[in-house]
Amino acid sequence: MENKTPSKPNLVVCFRAQPVEDRLVARIDEAWSSSVNIINVGQSEVADALLQADYFCGHAKVPVEWNRVVAQKRLQWIQSSAAGMDWCLVPSVIESDITVTTAAGVLSDQVAEHGLALILAWGRNLRSFIYDQRVENGNPDYRKFKRKPTFDLVGKTVGIVGFGGVGRRFSEVVAPFAGRILAVDLFPTNKPERVAELWGPERLDDLLAESDVVFLSLPLNAETRGIFDAAKFATMKNGALLANLARGPLVDHDALVDALRSERLGGYVADVTSPEPLPPDHPLWDFDSVLITPHVAGQIGWRFDDICDIYCENVRRFRAGEPLINRLSYQGKKWGFPLRDGTVPLWIDVKSVYSTRRPIVREKYDFNHF
Repeated sequence: MENKTPSKPNLVVCFRAQPVEDRLVARIDEAWSSSVNIINVGQSEVADALLQADYFCGHAKVPVEWNRVVAQKRLQWIQSSAAGMDWCLVPSVIESDITVTTAAGVLSDQVAEHGLALILAWGRNLRSFIYDQRVENGNPDYRKFKRKPTFDLVGKTVGIVGFGGVGRRFSEVVAPFAGRILAVDLFPTNKPERVAELWGPERLDDLLAESDVVFLSLPLNAETRGIFDAAKFATMKNGALLANLARGPLVDHDALVDALRSERLGGYVADVTSPEPLPPDHPLWDFDSVLITPHVAGQIGWRFDDICDIYCENVRRFRAGEPLINRLSYQGKKWGFPLRDGTVPLWIDVKSVYSTRRPIVREKYDFNHF
């Protein structure tokens, strides 16, 4: 990871376990007009690389000495390749002058679709039917034609907690099924017609009491960690389904297990857990009413092309001194998302303009390496 040209600032790029593909590096280098040294690393190297970074684009999934990075006063800008920002927004980064921009809204299509898939799979009892089809030893229903109960999403009340890019997109994909859609958000403005009510966070309990399905698309921060605890489960409509497509620690997993055991909660589907990965002996695995996927909602093969869209446009803006898309204010750093108050441009509002500027390569991906 030696610098080729010490006079140039260092840009560390890290999206996944392996270094970024050459064609994406070429796009980034073109956006910078070759004015930076690109240090292209995988997750095993990113913590060390960040200690020599002037700019960073990516997502560190390993522990990083952020206090040390901040103390060096070298890193100027973090462009996250993820929407969730709990991985880097420690107190020292929040209080620093480091510019932080997020990928909020970039993968909203994929996460919303995955959330709908989990809810429909749970409702149609696919977990049980697949088990009966594929497991022989110890399964008395192995490949038997056995009907089991199913749940209809059609006509149900769906509550969305967190109405940002993912929440708004989910409201679109679930609308053909739902009888009524409710939502709560810190910025309860610009309510779409498809949503019956868009409330502030003070109405969360009202949403929980009325919803047959509750969809979580909240950021994880000091205020939301563990927000779904025993009290919230007691507030929910009896037998409701909770779907967590945001972050595992939003949910108190001990209280979740208790709510499932008592059947106060009808079921739980999630793409995230706490801890992550969930230990093999965790009791959540044993519930027929639980369906868990391994944090793959956003893992479409061309997602890094989409990340490059927002990053390269933000590079252009950064160099031109224009407002950055999805930039976090100080309060945004504390909350973990760009404020939807009109003060910064948001990717969900402008992405259609930039996504048509180039042909998107969407074939010949190795889907075994995410």
